[in-house]
Amino acid sequence: MPGIATPQQVTATAILLACYAAVILFFVVRGALKIKSMSDYAVGSVRFSPVAVGLSLAASMTSAATFIINPGFVAINGLSAMLSFGVVMPLASMVSLVVFTKGFRKHGQTVKAHTLAQWIGSRFQSAGLTRYFGWLSLLLITFIVLICVGLTQVLSNALNAPPLPVLVSVVVFIFGYMMFGGANSMVYTNTIQASLKLLVAIVLLTSGYEHFSQGVHGFVAKLATIDPALTHATNPGSYLFRDYFEIIICQIVIGTAIVCQPHLITKSLLLDSEKDVNRYLLTAVAVLMVFFSVVFVGLYARMAFPGLMLNGQELKMDKIMSAYVVREFPVYVGLLVIMGLISAGISTLESLIQSLSSTITADIIRPLLPATAFAGPGGFGREILLNRAVIAALGGVAIWLSYDQFINAKLSVAIFAQTGVYAYFAAAFVPVSFGIFLRDAPRIAVTMASVTALLVHFAVYFGRLTPYMQAPVRNPGVSAALGIMASVAVGGAWYLARRRVGVSEETEAAGVVVETPETPVQLTIERHAELAEASLPQQ
Repeated sequence: MPGIATPQQVTATAILLACYAAVILFFVVRGALKIKSMSDYAVGSVRFSPVAVGLSLAASMTSAATFIINPGFVAINGLSAMLSFGVVMPLASMVSLVVFTKGFRKHGQTVKAHTLAQWIGSRFQSAGLTRYFGWLSLLLITFIVLICVGLTQVLSNALNAPPLPVLVSVVVFIFGYMMFGGANSMVYTNTIQASLKLLVAIVLLTSGYEHFSQGVHGFVAKLATIDPALTHATNPGSYLFRDYFEIIICQIVIGTAIVCQPHLITKSLLLDSEKDVNRYLLTAVAVLMVFFSVVFVGLYARMAFPGLMLNGQELKMDKIMSAYVVREFPVYVGLLVIMGLISAGISTLESLIQSLSSTITADIIRPLLPATAFAGPGGFGREILLNRAVIAALGGVAIWLSYDQFINAKLSVAIFAQTGVYAYFAAAFVPVSFGIFLRDAPRIAVTMASVTALLVHFAVYFGRLTPYMQAPVRNPGVSAALGIMASVAVGGAWYLARRRVGVSEETEAAGVVVETPETPVQLTIERHAELAEASLPQQ
């Protein structure tokens, strides 16, 4: 597709990118100087304010998917996609975040867990569960691919450059500095990125104000003239928003479970004390409400490209948002927005690199090596070198898979990413939720539940089970939601069964009479016997 940025936009974008990179590197160096162990890399060694950590969480939770990819779904599918991605899923995820955070942080601080896999393993006293979730975390590479593709789409449009060199540059720069900074620098950079994203979100949301010159009804009427299906709560012609089960039920389930990702729920471990949690959550939720609203801009983009065509060529879903920004905004405002879109991707990518590399290093590779591998004075240096090698390998895989998505993506890279990411948090939901809310949840219950979630999700998706999987593009949200619901059912059944067995064993060991239809009579006879014995003269 021919470039749409002017030479002035290209030059200004290149200069601004250089300045942005310099600022990021400054904070990376500042954070790296305070890393003295893998614990410092994973959860930080600097005391951050709860507001800064809350901004970091909001930045990590709303990635390139929210700012770049999902508005494309809204542009194509209309209000049905807006209801799904802009209302139902965000509300469910924010409620879940508040409910889960305090319990997770309390146990994480007690056992000094650095990764989600370690938290689950320590909670259920199982090294096997730690290794299991360490390997499952590799599924999050699909999310890294989504962000790399989103960033490349924005920058290649803004610089009129081919995707491959832009992709390689993005990966080399971000993965390169994340080898050194870790959690310390990430909170600094995420705070800057979240502040920039907040400003850009407001700019984007107000960019289509002229479409409301005749009120909300006039806005809806404009959409209807493009395509009446854009104005309905459901869109039977779409692949993802056909009915209320896909739009509401599945998104409630997905939104509730989505916080069970290592780069999200572990953010609370960066807080210094329990009293900081409320301010942290208040900051995160307030900012997230603005960020999640950005998907509405997809409707403005559809009005800008009513036929979804640009320069005589079909505009692919993943390019709609970047094309809208480059075309609609003046040079300097457009540069600000581009920086915001880039920040949206980088903030989450940093968190994913930090959490995934820590998990691979600590929970997959380290247990396979001799115990003496990281002992002695040079142990920390060897572990850090291993972690950097892991990051380099992740970068290579990200380039390979991302470029493949440019060539072979089905509808959107989001479908590829959701298939992997949804599998991960579907498998993690019961272990995390049972671990927080059920003190006596048995290991077997959460293990069986987690395996069930994976089997159901992949069986439904790849086996094309249920009517929802018969379309050319399948909805991973449906298969993951079914997997989570099956997982809760299986985990709950195991939990109740083991609890009954446990109660029976305890009462039998204590010699207590179990209530049966005859028990009240037995107790009455025994009570009369005790009274009669008490009334006898004492010897």
